[in-house]
Amino acid sequence: MIESWVINGDGPIPVSSAIVLEALRSRIDSGRLETWLTSSSGRSLAFVTNTERAMVMLLEEEGDPGEHAVDPGAEGASEGFVLSNGQHDEYPDQDTVPIGEAFGLVEHIVGRGSWPAEASWVVDR
Repeated sequence: MIESWVINGDGPIPVSSAIVLEALRSRIDSGRLETWLTSSSGRSLAFVTNTERAMVMLLEEEGDPGEHAVDPGAEGASEGFVLSNGQHDEYPDQDTVPIGEAFGLVEHIVGRGSWPAEASWVVDR
């Protein structure tokens, strides 16, 4: 069975890897910097951005600490990650990736169901 993904809050129509980036960009342009996707197998994919960097997390089920993309050589921290509940977060840059890389990660996970081979990520379980 091929896993399909939907953007939470955007209706039941699945998004493909071919259109997920367009959907993310549209959400960012309208000020929605936090996006959650849910797969047909019950997994969740989180994308939270400050428009320059993004936190990308993949969770196997509700309550799972999951795993997230990292930028091992990054130093410092970035703020401006605004969650849908209005909370403003700051994350260490090593726990986020440049937004272009984050787009590629989301596109790959939605299309293939896993992190790309070249991705750096850590398991938080």
